[in-house]
Amino acid sequence: MNPQNLSHSYAVRKLTEQDLPRLLTLCEQNPQYYRHCPPNASLSSLQEDMTALPPQKTVDDKYYIGFFDGDTLIAVMDLILQYPNEETAFIGFFMVNAKNQGCGIGSQIISEVFSYLKQSFSSVRLGYVKGNKQAEQFWKKNGLDPTGVVTEEELYDIVVMETAL
Repeated sequence: MNPQNLSHSYAVRKLTEQDLPRLLTLCEQNPQYYRHCPPNASLSSLQEDMTALPPQKTVDDKYYIGFFDGDTLIAVMDLILQYPNEETAFIGFFMVNAKNQGCGIGSQIISEVFSYLKQSFSSVRLGYVKGNKQAEQFWKKNGLDPTGVVTEEELYDIVVMETAL
């Protein structure tokens, strides 16, 4: 998969360690997310996120990508292909720059990503932290529905959502 094909509106590429400072800035602008999903982001936690994989997945399946408008990082997404099954793409993380929230950019990005993924996958799955109403409303607005599965983590519960493409 070529990440650039995920958007017609933004330059898209895999993020690298050189992107960590601007990624941290984007994350720090979203304290509401970290109130529900502690701890706060740090350079080391983001570096770990860039390489973290679900069971039986490889780096070839993972796309920790940034959406850029010029040099500005507009959004970040952790996309795992063929997880939890071959027909599903999994979004492990998605966050929009605080300055670009509330104006439809996040939904535009998701729409473009889903349109591209539809060529190879039948569904998209993700999880949000139970109680994070902003995340719940965003994903519902973008066509995802709760599956009924709730995964208990140490600090919070994850509500699993999915949509058919």
